[in-house]
Amino acid sequence: MADPQDDGTTIAELNERLDRIVAEVRSKDTTLERGLDLLEEAIGLGTRAVDLVDTAAPSADEREEASRADGADAPRPGAGSEEEEE
Repeated sequence: MADPQDDGTTIAELNERLDRIVAEVRSKDTTLERGLDLLEEAIGLGTRAVDLVDTAAPSADEREEASRADGADAPRPGAGSEEEEE
């Protein structure tokens, strides 16, 4: 079953909406009640953005970088610390 929040919205679209919310909140014409409604919407949009990032498949570049980092951090066979050699 598909995630109910998975409506095809991209992170860029969420970011654009958040930018419009910020502009509206900064407006002197925005009431406190409207500002609170916008805050609630912004929190929901932020949550959706985090979910999108968490579930996004890594790009080929990200996979390559991760595999290089894994290889660099892995201990070499037979290589011990100086304390173990003494």
